[in-house]
Amino acid sequence: MEPGDEQGAEPPLELIRPAVVDDVFGVEVTLADRYVHHLADTGVSHGLIGPRERPRLWERHVLNCAAVAELIPAGSRVADVGSGAGLPGVVLAIARPDLQVTLIEPLLRRVGWLTEVLDDLALPNVELRRARAEQLWDEIEVDVVTSRAVARLEELARLSLPLLRAGGTMLALKGSSAVEELSAAQSALVQLGIRESEVVCCGGELLEHATIVTRLVLGGRAQRLGSDRTTKKKSSGRAARRHRGTQPNRR
Repeated sequence: MEPGDEQGAEPPLELIRPAVVDDVFGVEVTLADRYVHHLADTGVSHGLIGPRERPRLWERHVLNCAAVAELIPAGSRVADVGSGAGLPGVVLAIARPDLQVTLIEPLLRRVGWLTEVLDDLALPNVELRRARAEQLWDEIEVDVVTSRAVARLEELARLSLPLLRAGGTMLALKGSSAVEELSAAQSALVQLGIRESEVVCCGGELLEHATIVTRLVLGGRAQRLGSDRTTKKKSSGRAARRHRGTQPNRR
C-alpha cells in the first residue's frame, strides 16, 4: 500500500482498471498499469493528455489502441508515426512483445516525456526516434506503420507509406471520419501505390466501442509524390534564397 493510502480506499477514478484489461494484456498487465499511471500523472501535466481524459484513459485511449494488435502479424516491425504520448505505439509494444516498435515523434517536449516513460517501463522491443516521418524514409523499413490523430488520410499516407517495405500495411486509427477520408483520398492512394484499402472495426467483442481503423496495403514500394509539408518546406527554401539574392549550390 502506498504512503497515505487508507485500507479499503478506492483508487482514483481514472486508474480503475476495466476487467477486460487482463484479457487484452495478459502477463504484461502490470506494465500496462504503469503506463496508464504515467499518462494520468505527467502525461497530463506535460499537456499530452487533457485532464478531462483521465476517467476514460483505459477505454478511450489504451484499449482503443490495443485493439489494433489483431491486425498486425506476428513478429512484425512497426513504425508509429507522430507517436505523441505513445498511442498506439507504446500500447502495442506492451500488448505484443513479439513486435519491434519504432516510435517517431518530432517534438522535443513529447520525446522527453516518452524517454522518461520508456526508461521506467524498460521495454526491450521499442526504439524512439526524434524526427519527422519523411526524414526517415531512407533509414528504416518496416512491415506496418501505425498512427492516431496525426493528419488527414491523404497527407498521412504520403508521409507514412515510404517507411514501408514492399507489400507493407498502414493502419490509421481514424474514428468516425474514416469512411469519408478514405473516399476523398482514393485517387491519391492509387498514385502512391496502394492496391487494397478498407475501413475495419477492431476489438468489438471486448470493447464497448470498437476501434475504427483505415487499413492500406501497398502493392510494391510506395511512390514518393511528396507531402504538403515537404512541398511547403521546399517552397519556403526557394523563397529564402530569392530573398538573400543567392542561388542553390548545384555542384
